[in-house]
Amino acid sequence: MRLDRETEALLHWASSAPATPLWRLSPEQARDEYRRMLLKTEIAPPAIGEMSDLAVPGPDGPMRLRRYVPANAGSTGGAAILFIHGGGCVVGDIESHDVFCRTLCHDTAATVFSLDYRLAPEHQFPAAVEDSMAALRWVALHARELGGDPERIAVGGDSAGGNLAAVCALLARNEGYPQLIFQLLIYPCTAPEPETASHRKFAEGYVLTRNTITWFYKQYLRSPKEFYDFRFAPLAADDVSNLPPALVLVAGFDPLRDEGVDYARRLIEAGNRVTLVNYEGMIHGFFLMGGAVDAAKRAVAQSAQALREAFAAQAGTLLR
Repeated sequence: MRLDRETEALLHWASSAPATPLWRLSPEQARDEYRRMLLKTEIAPPAIGEMSDLAVPGPDGPMRLRRYVPANAGSTGGAAILFIHGGGCVVGDIESHDVFCRTLCHDTAATVFSLDYRLAPEHQFPAAVEDSMAALRWVALHARELGGDPERIAVGGDSAGGNLAAVCALLARNEGYPQLIFQLLIYPCTAPEPETASHRKFAEGYVLTRNTITWFYKQYLRSPKEFYDFRFAPLAADDVSNLPPALVLVAGFDPLRDEGVDYARRLIEAGNRVTLVNYEGMIHGFFLMGGAVDAAKRAVAQSAQALREAFAAQAGTLLR
């Protein structure tokens, strides 16, 4: 396994640029720094049909849900994706993932909903889970009035958002609503504790460090007991059967690589349909680096293709 040359150049540039690690900053400062970092590697956003911010009911008051509508829905008309952003449940927001969500909307020709969930440490576990499920239920409940199809809803996310997407799929199965047709899990964090081989091997020097991961955990969790709550660590779930098909994407030089692989294997062993893809030369967060790393564009295109196929297959099922 060899580090991608463009990624290697990006890491060299990052190491030579003076910056304070996120874990040494306050949460407010870390959020500003995270957004500043992303601006340097984003692609130019593609054109879509419409974007609007909605206020939807949440467990602690109204939540902001950004809606991206494609210019031409084509065969995926009515399909919807709830996308949940990453950032350790401490940093990141609708704005940090705006370009990605516009791209996903454009490439899938589906409506994308991006959630501004409550962040830690102001709102600790399970606030992000509760907000994500509230948004998912709202999208399903209001799909028809928004011109959508409640039987063609997918959930997805990157990193901590991939964690929340996986948890939403588990909770939706447990509750019997909504019936999801796909889950897109982009380098998801799934393990109770950071003790895999990849966590140790890539602890420093690859953007997401062990110190940062530990800092996120300390901000998000209230008690060590919560490490083994499946709503924090999907790998701790007793039963991962009868879940929607999944595309799990991991990066070869990512501390979270092994737990993403482990979760994909558990899903497969439980009888679920899963595609696992390892972008071997990539680092954590590469999906948002399309302006600097070509592989990011390929990964986004692969994700969009998998979603389009899931939506088209479900539409065919409904017509039979």
